[in-house]
Amino acid sequence: MLFDHHFIGMHWIWWLIITAIILLVVFDIIPYRSRIEPEEDPLDILKKRFARGEIEREEFEERKQVLEQSK
Repeated sequence: MLFDHHFIGMHWIWWLIITAIILLVVFDIIPYRSRIEPEEDPLDILKKRFARGEIEREEFEERKQVLEQSK
């Protein structure tokens, strides 16, 4: 009675597949949810560009004023 018709044939493979999927989801191997990174503030981006030397002080000040006016 221990080995009834449910384990005869290939039915056991489905249990292995279901168990594997559950384990993958539990241990976060499958990326099942989107990883949303927080948006950066435009002023923070501008400050980083200025710090890296991508823009000059004049351009930084101009863009900073534009951003502050649009708030």
